[in-house]
Amino acid sequence: MNAHLQPTGSAYFISPETAAIENHTLSILVANEPGVLARVIGLFSGRGYNIESLTVSETEHQAHLSRITIVTRGTPHVLEQIKAQLERIVPVYRVVDLSVRARELGQEPPIEREVALVKVAGSGEARAETLRLADAFQAKVVDATVEHFILEITGKSSKIDQFVAIMKPLGLIEVCRTGVAAMNRGPQGM
Repeated sequence: MNAHLQPTGSAYFISPETAAIENHTLSILVANEPGVLARVIGLFSGRGYNIESLTVSETEHQAHLSRITIVTRGTPHVLEQIKAQLERIVPVYRVVDLSVRARELGQEPPIEREVALVKVAGSGEARAETLRLADAFQAKVVDATVEHFILEITGKSSKIDQFVAIMKPLGLIEVCRTGVAAMNRGPQGM
């Protein structure tokens, strides 16, 4: 056994983590009741896990079920721990790592979309350039005055990031993003 991998006498000997850190999208089916979201988020914050994106909404009104979509980062081992800990929370019915499931089924990565509202001020040439770029990115004008536009854009997070970066020099005022909504490809449900 190599010296750096020998147990130290501690009951908690852990070999060094060599796996790469990855982004994963988790889909969590929960009871739609007060405090559930706080418990799920508390699990992440209490263990020092970061949430890159979070969305939640009731998806089955009659059954009082909500779907929480969380994008987080970690090694495969850490992500498996997160999933196991989420499954132990009482009002959680199901936890699916969409990223892992897509790989297991031999599918492309999950479909991920986000909506953003982007407010841009401008006049003259900057105003015309804002409209031209909005058209190129398939963003819709949802509000306009002589001083500003509010644009709605839908797509992958990277597309929205790129759009926001391009709008900065043109008079970007404010951005509001929904967070990622995701679903695996194919006929199977969650």
